[in-house]
Amino acid sequence: MEMIKLSNQQSSSVVMERRTTVPASSNMETVYERVHHLANGNAVVVFSLSGCCMGHVAKQLLVGLGVRTTVVELDKEASGLEIHALLYRLAAAKEQPQPVPAIFVGGKFLGGIETLIACHINGTLVPLLKDAGALWL
Repeated sequence: MEMIKLSNQQSSSVVMERRTTVPASSNMETVYERVHHLANGNAVVVFSLSGCCMGHVAKQLLVGLGVRTTVVELDKEASGLEIHALLYRLAAAKEQPQPVPAIFVGGKFLGGIETLIACHINGTLVPLLKDAGALWL
C-alpha cells in the first residue's frame, strides 16, 4: 500500500476525538504548511465535513479501535475551502474518488474511506496505526 507523505517541498491513548481548527490563511502555501503541521503533529488526522456520513464512519471506526483521532471539520474552518482544494489534489494523485474524508496516519496521506475500510478488512490498518504510535496493543 502506498501512502503519500507530506513534505516541506510540496505545496495518545484516550479513546476520544480531538476537534481542532486551522487558522485562516491568505495563500495555498500557508494552508499546505498548516495541513503538513497537523498531519505530522498527530498520529491520526481526519479531515471531514460535519454532516458527512462517510466521515462519521471513518471517525467511528478509528475511535472503535481505540485511536485518539484529531478531527478537522472543513465546513467549520475559515480556510476550509482551501484545505479542501489541497485534499482534492492529494486524492487525485492517489486516484481516490473523493477527497473527503481524508485520513492521515503517521504524517502520511492514507486516503479516503475506501482505503481506510480496505486496510481494516485486509488487516493492514492496525499495523499502520501501531507504527504511527496511535495504538499500543
